[in-house]
Amino acid sequence: MENRPKRSRTTRAATEPHQTAQVDTRHGDAVDDILAQWHRERPDLDVSPMGVIGRLKRCAALVQQQLDATFAEFDMSGWEFDMLATLRRSGAPYRLAPTALFSTLMVTSGTMTHRLQRLEARGWIARVANPDDARSTLVQLTAAGFALIERAVEAHVTNEHRMLAPLPKATLADIESGLRAWLHALEPKR
Repeated sequence: MENRPKRSRTTRAATEPHQTAQVDTRHGDAVDDILAQWHRERPDLDVSPMGVIGRLKRCAALVQQQLDATFAEFDMSGWEFDMLATLRRSGAPYRLAPTALFSTLMVTSGTMTHRLQRLEARGWIARVANPDDARSTLVQLTAAGFALIERAVEAHVTNEHRMLAPLPKATLADIESGLRAWLHALEPKR
């Protein structure tokens, strides 16, 4: 194996000051270290997508840790929050058909059944008769479930604001726009 000269780890972020004093990007990150290793080992390979995907994955993992910590304050998991929030945002009377829930939350019907049983056991939802179809039931928030999700969603939004606060509004708008376009390109066409 031949010795190759080490490449400089200088990146654009390392040479240009960031526009806000709240975030210092001049020193690179763990993804820069990985990219530098690949540039050293495979200078023929364009590994630039690893920068985007790697940072996205690291951000997603770190964001998930922060979200989970907030949900834990309310003795709930992420999926419990998602189910209660889906019912809450559906509007009064805060009930949906199980099929609407599992298609919105992208889980199987078997998983949905198990999760509904757990939420019902905790007293956060109830299954009620469907007034439009006597053969089916609807899932509805109980008073306890409604009170819980009201508090939890406020803490959740506060947490999200806190996580995004270091970024300038223009950067957030660019991120949102870029992610929307990328999501549209990746999602199956309806």
